[in-house]
Amino acid sequence: MNSPISLVQSIDALLPQTQCGLCGHRDGCLPYAQSIAEGENANKCVPGGQPVADALAALLNRPKLQAEESVWPVQADGRPQRIKAVIREDECIGCTKCISACPVDAIIGSGKLMHTILTDLCTGCELCIPPCPVDCIDLVEDQQPLPTEAQRLAEQDDLRQRYYAHIQREEKRRTDRKGPVVRAEIDTALFARFSALNEQLPVIEVASKPENAPVAFDSKTTIELAKLRTQIKKLEKQLSVREDARKRTQLEELTQQLQALQG
Repeated sequence: MNSPISLVQSIDALLPQTQCGLCGHRDGCLPYAQSIAEGENANKCVPGGQPVADALAALLNRPKLQAEESVWPVQADGRPQRIKAVIREDECIGCTKCISACPVDAIIGSGKLMHTILTDLCTGCELCIPPCPVDCIDLVEDQQPLPTEAQRLAEQDDLRQRYYAHIQREEKRRTDRKGPVVRAEIDTALFARFSALNEQLPVIEVASKPENAPVAFDSKTTIELAKLRTQIKKLEKQLSVREDARKRTQLEELTQQLQALQG
């Protein structure tokens, strides 16, 4: 079922644009917005927390639902703790894999040289952690004051533009097969359609692929495995500091899911 584009845009405007995929949509906020418009529950945005779930319910005239729980504590604004990724730079080997994984291009560096994360741009999506072969990326709590509503909206607009620019570049990279491909192929056609309707967004064109181009094997499962490993690692770190029965149960459930996917 095709949803009215204006409704999808209105839903997308309420989402935080972290592009983390924790809602179950690997390509980020726009695919989730489209799915919500088609009937999916609107409470799955983990970084948006209860405020986003309630705002979406009001927009769609649906009953309010409890937001999906985050492993991070809730802030004063009702959203989960804002987090940032930080590279332990003395351990970085300059593989560039985290650079391709970052949906908003918040990581700078080049091959065999130290990388660093621009924390002002980092959304805390955690997508840079699974590709890192030497596990030199940590998550830390954002110590900056909570943004005002106007600042939050401006941040979301900026992150959306950066993500479209990222898709634009990665589409060409995948077609030309230059550099590591660490994310499953994005549904570029969806973003191309919406970029054509908003003059403030970089225009995305679906690049034609060369014949006999290699196809990523079972990319959806690969992404799901990476997400599970990240969640497990985070819980293990939290439990090493303080035991928590609920988190211990969650860790066991995630471990079972990981083992089932791995066969």
